[in-house]
Amino acid sequence: MFLARVIGAVVSTKKDETMRGRKLLLLRPMLVDEAKPAQFRPGSNTIVAVDSLGAGAGDLVLFCQGSSARQAAGMKSLPIDAAVIGLVDTVEVLGHRLA
Repeated sequence: MFLARVIGAVVSTKKDETMRGRKLLLLRPMLVDEAKPAQFRPGSNTIVAVDSLGAGAGDLVLFCQGSSARQAAGMKSLPIDAAVIGLVDTVEVLGHRLA
């Protein structure tokens, strides 16, 4: 599992039939800053993930990738590589609350 910030959405009008009605989000993975362990810093990549939890722009989420993404409820038969699996309430690192 990984932490990410939702930075946008992806709209695709033509896609695999099994993906119809699925919400696609653009995620920016979040890393704990080694220089300032009480802060997040954004990763350099972006991920497109299927969301069934109702996350929105700015939310901090848990996501998984690869075959683990297809283990989430209702995702087993989908051609996906990433899925949002949790909406994050708080994160604590080394006694500091980051979110």
